[in-house]
Amino acid sequence: MPRRAPLRGAIVVAVVLVAAGMTPTAHAATVESYRAQIAHIRDEIAAKGAEIEALVGETNASRARLDSLHQKISSDERLLTADARVERAASALVRRAAAVAYIGYGSGSGTGLSFFDDTSSITHAMGARQYLNAVNAHLDDTLAQLEIAKGRTDDDRTKLVAQQKDAQQVLDHLLRAQSDANAAISAQNATLQHVTGQLTALLVSQKKQKQAQARLEAQRAVAAALASAASGEDAAPTDDGGTEPGASVAQTTPVSRDDPPPTSRPPVVVPPSTTPVSPGQYLNPFRATGGLSPERIDSGVDYAGVGPVYAIGNGQVVNVYASDWPGGTFIAYQLSDGPAAGLVVYTAEDIDPQVSVGSSVTANTVIGQMYGGPNGIEIGWADGAALPNAMARSAGQYHGGNSTAFGYNFSQLLQALGAPGGILQNSPTGTLPAGWPEWS
Repeated sequence: MPRRAPLRGAIVVAVVLVAAGMTPTAHAATVESYRAQIAHIRDEIAAKGAEIEALVGETNASRARLDSLHQKISSDERLLTADARVERAASALVRRAAAVAYIGYGSGSGTGLSFFDDTSSITHAMGARQYLNAVNAHLDDTLAQLEIAKGRTDDDRTKLVAQQKDAQQVLDHLLRAQSDANAAISAQNATLQHVTGQLTALLVSQKKQKQAQARLEAQRAVAAALASAASGEDAAPTDDGGTEPGASVAQTTPVSRDDPPPTSRPPVVVPPSTTPVSPGQYLNPFRATGGLSPERIDSGVDYAGVGPVYAIGNGQVVNVYASDWPGGTFIAYQLSDGPAAGLVVYTAEDIDPQVSVGSSVTANTVIGQMYGGPNGIEIGWADGAALPNAMARSAGQYHGGNSTAFGYNFSQLLQALGAPGGILQNSPTGTLPAGWPEWS
């Protein structure tokens, strides 16, 4: 009688153990501390960003005050220049009046002395004298007013210069504070990248430990089965198909703990597709991601995992951050060729960006690092005209947790590229626009 049953049972046990994933928890506290540190750093960066925004407002106000003071000082200088011109004109007027009186009546010539012999000449001389006195009196009054005006203008200018100096000091202080805040943000970003890298390495290490533990348990189960077979235990008889009496095929079928009960998944309804195409030069963006686990399809496709995420093809980055998305990241790039040329792909949530707006990408460009945060990531079609937003939301297909036509379409693309597709929650909501690429 054959003795194969214990060995077959051991292999089944091993497969189930591997699927169950014996998970050690030795590093859970460290992972949480890294995540808490990342959240704290992000809060500090946000606070510094708000501080810079306030400093920019104060700096602009200070610059406006400096400009105003400069204009006032320039105005005072123009007034002083005008007063000086008036003073010179008045002096010239008196000099001309004196010259007229002197030439007419006091030049020392014989005709100048003849006024003692002519009564009418005395009358003319007295008239000239009165004219000269009137001019002198007007000059004195004008000069006195000019001196007062000059004094006031000069005092005002002195005060304005002092205020200008104070305002410049304030502006210099604000600019230094702004520079310090920017430097602090740069340092915090560097720390954030370092901590994120440590977290990613730790999560990858944990994943490897889990896999190693599962393999060890499977090996132990196989060894135990072999030892039992060697001890002489008879196996239960089997039929020609290799199935033991009383046992169902379902008992030997490996079950993944990620598979929900059959009733939890509605029937998959594929959106109508009349022109399926090949993804061509596009590549799987998760080909080097560790512990990749597909989750639901909604606006896009959700995944858990850690490690690098690539662009799917050639394009240009048009967005990186979005404060209203979980994790604060929304990396979007517009494809430049292939069957989806012109469309925009987004990868959002718990991913640390490795690119910036304007960067060119190819299918070999790492756009970010998944760091195993509480949200996972979401990837799908973005609305290039309303960033940061998904096409499904712009089209009114997404209502909170439901699978959409745009999300299902992107899941089909990922499957065509060799990545696992997402999990449908319902028959996809909505339809695709005419001419939208569908995937074979």
